[in-house]
Amino acid sequence: MRENVIETIKKEKLIAIVRGIAPEKCLKVAGALYAGGFRLVEITFDQKNPDSWATTAAAIKAVSEAYSGTMEVGAGTVTSVKLVELAASAGAKYIISPDTNIDVIKRTRELGLVSMPGALTPTEILTAYNNGADFVKLFPIANLGSAYVKAVRAPISHVPMMAVGGVNETNLREYLDLGMCGAGIGGNLVNKKWVENGEFEKITEVARTMVSIAKG
Repeated sequence: MRENVIETIKKEKLIAIVRGIAPEKCLKVAGALYAGGFRLVEITFDQKNPDSWATTAAAIKAVSEAYSGTMEVGAGTVTSVKLVELAASAGAKYIISPDTNIDVIKRTRELGLVSMPGALTPTEILTAYNNGADFVKLFPIANLGSAYVKAVRAPISHVPMMAVGGVNETNLREYLDLGMCGAGIGGNLVNKKWVENGEFEKITEVARTMVSIAKG
């Protein structure tokens, strides 16, 4: 199962990041993303509000069950072993973090899930990869610039990296051309205002554009 998820990430390239969306609306968001061609969705935990973690896990479970066999659902902003275990119990297939936490990586792998920690420097990237990360999230990529990405990639191009942080329709192709194996896309795709206004068709429209760029 873990290897299948890894292959899906490599093939599909794009992960939709569902952040700050009410859990009861996550199913509709997932439907809009699926209609637009996305097959990977990450539902994030809010670190400022631990009381919301149980409802986030419930949203992960609901989307996982509704799209079983058609979409791979992961958990985002996972910063502790406790959250790895909560996400796993909810059915998350991959664990994404903003940082490189070796305990999180190891527990993720112990549970048979795909690990995608965040990193910025060559030291962080290699620390994550050498401790079992399947992919490394280069974050926040939009603040780094293409010259930095090229420089970092040059000596460690064997590490599968995902572009995350400010990815949009304008820069997605550039990041893929720079050697990123994929990208995570948040607010530029899952726009909170669209969700609040029930304009899910706008999410589908942007999703289709992103998928077209990734396949181009």
